[in-house]
Amino acid sequence: MKFLHLSDLHIGKIVNGFSMLEEQRHVFSQIINYIKTECPDAVVIAGDVYDRAVPGVEAVRVFDDFLTELAKSNVAVMLISGNHDSPERLNYASRLLSDLSDNRIFLCGAFDGTVKKVVLSDNYGEVNFWLLPFIRPDNFTTDFFESAGIDYNSRNVLVSHQFYVKSGVTLERSESELNPVGGLDAIDCALIEKFDYVALGHLHGPQKIGSEHIRYSGSPVKYSFSEWRQKKSVALVELNNKGSLNIKDLPLNPLHDMREIKGELEELIKDDFVLLSDKEDYIRVILTDEEEIIDPMGKIRSVYPNVMSLDFENSRTNIDISEITSNAKQPEEIAQLSPYELFGEFFLDINGSVMSGGQAEIIGDILSTFKN
Repeated sequence: MKFLHLSDLHIGKIVNGFSMLEEQRHVFSQIINYIKTECPDAVVIAGDVYDRAVPGVEAVRVFDDFLTELAKSNVAVMLISGNHDSPERLNYASRLLSDLSDNRIFLCGAFDGTVKKVVLSDNYGEVNFWLLPFIRPDNFTTDFFESAGIDYNSRNVLVSHQFYVKSGVTLERSESELNPVGGLDAIDCALIEKFDYVALGHLHGPQKIGSEHIRYSGSPVKYSFSEWRQKKSVALVELNNKGSLNIKDLPLNPLHDMREIKGELEELIKDDFVLLSDKEDYIRVILTDEEEIIDPMGKIRSVYPNVMSLDFENSRTNIDISEITSNAKQPEEIAQLSPYELFGEFFLDINGSVMSGGQAEIIGDILSTFKN
């Protein structure tokens, strides 16, 4: 039994003002090509199909196109809702589909207290896929599995969208994931270790939780700069006889990559540097210039049109705030300062350096205008 494991599509996601729909279409096309070349029996989508509970029209259209292509590929499709999805909307038409004799699409959006079971067969017999959509962590219990009467002597695959943890294992999390305070959303993965494979969604970096058979596939697209070093992929899982498991990560290449560049402005916009990579990439720029730059974003975007973020890293941004605070003047001292001296103190606190001669002259001229 071969199947593709993917999750966290987040269709309709907007990152720093940029729509990711074209990126999503691009990777969905690669997934369809993998289905044609690898010939899996099924595709499982472990939640967060959409980025928000009420997706936009274009996001729905993109998912409809993807689901239609999956159906044409003659694979079984199983999907569950994640914490970003509306369970009821994702569950739409699920009962109608389940009544069709040739149904190959299994939707599990709203959780009704029982774990939904889908059975597929291969040369080794039956494989039971258990679909468990996102549940609030405080409502999660092992009773779900016990009441399902799972026979662990058979081959079983769990599809789940939760934050599972294991003692001694550090998981990679990204800025684009919800991160409740204190780990209140964490569930012990000991509860799911008996399954032959656990197809997880929620974390955006592809990773396993201690054991090879409990895995997050990760998101197919980079959704924050905390993910820019990640290599996105889709997992191809092969279950043969009981206990035999093979996993292969199939790479997903972005239409435009997400990356970070750092240095002085003039160096970053030189042709020999720009030509090293695709200037259409989604970029976070960190400028190290010490001197003040007029309209830095405009200058950067004239070369890199898809700049998402601009930050500065220099002697002024590396100021020790505690030192400034400890040296702060008392109210009675401040009262003795002239307007020019007050602005000089303000400039020093904000920039970490005194005004240049030209800047001081400009401020002096402005203040003298107010005097007159």
